[in-house]
Amino acid sequence: MTHLIRPFSGLRPAPGFASDVAAPPYDVLSTAEARIRVTGKPWSFLHISKPEIDLPPETDPYAAAVYAKGAENLQKMLAAGVLAQDAAPCYYAYRIVMGEHSQTGLVAAASVADYDTNRIRRHEFTRPDKEDDRVRQIDALNAQTGPVLLAYPAAPTVDAILAQASQGQPEADVTADDGIRHTIWLIRDAAAITQLTAAFDAMHAIYIADGHHRSAAASRVAAARKAANPQHNGEESYNYFLSVIFPHHEMKIMDYNRVMTDLNGLSKAQFLARVGEKFSVESATGQFKPAKPGEFGMYLGGVWYRLSVNADLIPVADPVARLDVSLLQNNLIAPVLGISDPRRDKRIDFVGGIRGLAELEKRVDSGEMAVAFALFATSMEDLMAVADAGEVMPPKSTWFEPKLADGLVSHVLD
Repeated sequence: MTHLIRPFSGLRPAPGFASDVAAPPYDVLSTAEARIRVTGKPWSFLHISKPEIDLPPETDPYAAAVYAKGAENLQKMLAAGVLAQDAAPCYYAYRIVMGEHSQTGLVAAASVADYDTNRIRRHEFTRPDKEDDRVRQIDALNAQTGPVLLAYPAAPTVDAILAQASQGQPEADVTADDGIRHTIWLIRDAAAITQLTAAFDAMHAIYIADGHHRSAAASRVAAARKAANPQHNGEESYNYFLSVIFPHHEMKIMDYNRVMTDLNGLSKAQFLARVGEKFSVESATGQFKPAKPGEFGMYLGGVWYRLSVNADLIPVADPVARLDVSLLQNNLIAPVLGISDPRRDKRIDFVGGIRGLAELEKRVDSGEMAVAFALFATSMEDLMAVADAGEVMPPKSTWFEPKLADGLVSHVLD
């Protein structure tokens, strides 16, 4: 029987090596940053997740030699006893702490079949080139090393088991360079494993928060391996993908802000007049961070403004069009600034909320950008509503923090 999730025999750092191995996700560092980060760290998981750092600087990061080097580095770490695979399938509790924020989730193998039927719900388009990269990485390593970040809707049974599991002695407890703490506990108890599996089987859906390319790649690998396996029975490990699943109410989405290079030929006065057609505009004293949906901060000419979209412009019944990122795009960025395709237009850039409003001021004050907008963060409920409707979020709608670490648990394929 196919379950929504199942336990697996994780590949993990051997005792004493977790701090040496744990690394930022492969896609949050440039190759140059990763080369610096691994100085004096021969066992950093970046040698597996970004193996171009061990090849000449001019190496194409998508060259066959890069994937081969990742596989070689994985074997080297196994041979050295730095990584070891658990003998029996289990679940893992995973807690991340960033400042005052804490979230505790479950490391599990999630069903590709349920991803394919959209019971594991997505909310983003993927790019074929980025999917191809992850497919080649999974095939080269014969393992999934980048976990997909998922959310589960309210489930007190799951919350209780995770709370209990995370009271004992952890298997790994790492505080990363950025001060974020990552702690892993094993869930070996047969009754707890059965309860967790059943609790997820009872859920109507779980939701991808981050990792759309990793999950899409896992689906492609599974389809290829199924086609090549005359004995395929659905139980093979390639039918599942590495995931960390948090309760939706514990997850932290930060604002994802916008900056533009120019005012589309308008003077400051003309621009403010155009904005005022669909928003109320008030100058603010100091930085203005929106406190509720429908409210925006705007930084222009050294001054912060508070914008509120006219209430009659909010299409309450449409889960995508009512998002703040859509309201700003459809009522200001496209009609006033002439940026209709924010995915491709070079006049717009995006700034993660982790960088703060000072970063928006810096980009505008330097003359690089003409105007900046601070948004209220998208909620998990909004994300789930979009996914439930089978729709996709506008680009750069969500910035999840804290990020998962790579290397603490990986999923080996058959």
